[in-house]
Amino acid sequence: MEDPTLDDCSEKSFLLEESESDQMTSHEEEEVYSKRQRVDVPTSGIDGTATGFSLKKLWAFTGPGFLMSIAYIDPGNIESDLQAGSVAKYKLLWILWWSTVFGLILQLLAARLGVVTGKHLAQVCRDQYPKGPRLFLWIMMELAIIGSDIQEVIGSAVAISLLSSGKIPLWAGALMTGIDTFTFLFLENYGLRKLEAFFGALITTMSVTFGYLYIASGPDQLEVLKGVVIPTCPNCNGQVGEQAVSILGAVIMPHNIYLHSALVLSRNIDRGKRSAVKEGIFYNSIESAIALFVSFIINMFVVCVFAELFAPDSNMSLVVAGDKLRFLDGCTNVTNGTNATSFLLSTAANSTMSHIQHCKTANFYWIIWGIGLLAAGQSSTMTGTYAGQFVMEGFLGIKWPRWKRVLLTRSIAMGPTILCATVFAKYLDALDEWLNVEQSLLLPFALLPVLHLTTSSRIMGDFKNSKITRIAVWFLAVLVMGANGYLIVTQLFLKHKLAETIVGGIIFPIYIVIVIYYVMGPSASKRLFIRMGLMKKEKADEDALN
Repeated sequence: MEDPTLDDCSEKSFLLEESESDQMTSHEEEEVYSKRQRVDVPTSGIDGTATGFSLKKLWAFTGPGFLMSIAYIDPGNIESDLQAGSVAKYKLLWILWWSTVFGLILQLLAARLGVVTGKHLAQVCRDQYPKGPRLFLWIMMELAIIGSDIQEVIGSAVAISLLSSGKIPLWAGALMTGIDTFTFLFLENYGLRKLEAFFGALITTMSVTFGYLYIASGPDQLEVLKGVVIPTCPNCNGQVGEQAVSILGAVIMPHNIYLHSALVLSRNIDRGKRSAVKEGIFYNSIESAIALFVSFIINMFVVCVFAELFAPDSNMSLVVAGDKLRFLDGCTNVTNGTNATSFLLSTAANSTMSHIQHCKTANFYWIIWGIGLLAAGQSSTMTGTYAGQFVMEGFLGIKWPRWKRVLLTRSIAMGPTILCATVFAKYLDALDEWLNVEQSLLLPFALLPVLHLTTSSRIMGDFKNSKITRIAVWFLAVLVMGANGYLIVTQLFLKHKLAETIVGGIIFPIYIVIVIYYVMGPSASKRLFIRMGLMKKEKADEDALN
């Protein structure tokens, strides 16, 4: 049994660190959620100390992790899933599993930063980095949000076009999705829990629709289990290797790390008490783990459906997936029992659907698929808008009314999205490849700051990363950035013309230098700025106090 005097000393030490920390600014200035918006957490013991595990408390903390998990089941991830299943059947499921586990570790670091400091990642970056580097981080995250938004909005537009039998073009579907994003602002006015319930309903929709397709397609359960558990890929070619790296790159989204650190601030935690902070970290960790496990199951459903129905098919994409599902059952009937996949692939290879227009739609797989894809696109677009608000507010210190921030962030993202849906409608597969490269390029600008900041005792106090955690997360960072670097090289240098390669050869070294700068961390970067004469020591000291 723990000595209560030790707890008292620990509490006093924690309070002293909080009062002396140069990271704390006025509560009013840094408030992300108003008192009315924040969700109350049930008190623990009589004196406020933690008691034991409580389902009631877990329910109070449930919400932020599920909103965060939506980025793991957005249309970009769905496309990566269906391509992985079509190319390699179940062989890459273990990559999907460990990518989700790696993502969970990074998300927990972001959540811990928010719970301990009472600020989200963008706000802490504003406090810690010199002006130039922090503005660069802001621009990089805006680009990440725009790139992700293009995939998400176009994913919704593809679903709308499919469900309308092509009557609604992609550009119109993209515009409808952009306008629908304001739904979340409307719901938030009625309470944060109602907004979280709405996102929960969308996740449930994906679970039910993709789960139905999984059951209907009837994959071999033993093969599925082997694919998840056994980390091998027998007889895999270079295309399968690229797909494996693509899964890792698609799962971990840069702006989602910033988003999660802000979402956890919606819970009312007494940061003056070490026990309350520790409890907040504990319950947020459990909720995030549950949420990402659900996201893994949904992704696994998609991989297995396309593995069972279409493998091997190296030309699968989000755009054609619905049409292939739409004509699948009818083609089986027409060919008198001939394997539907073989028939469909042989006809679809001619790049037109006129060859299979005689097929009848009897199983409605395409409708179920379209509903699930629409839920994925709508939910991820809304959370992307949420992330955009926090990023802009945190890095720039903007204190606008929420509707103005939503309007601005939507306008920034919707322009490029509508352009892509109209001008590049015929090249969506190539566009998706480039957007995946973009996300890979931008990942270090979320990954490196959160690793450095959660390791700082000045910022995190007793809750800083332990030595073992530091080694583990840096190993993870090197692994993730290495895998993304492989994806960048294969997509940027090996698949394009000489002129593009030369341009990439000029830009890429500059990018490497910038990444190395952020590897140094905020403290070392400030010292470098001072030595180069780009920043005065007095200014650095002043920044540390603000």
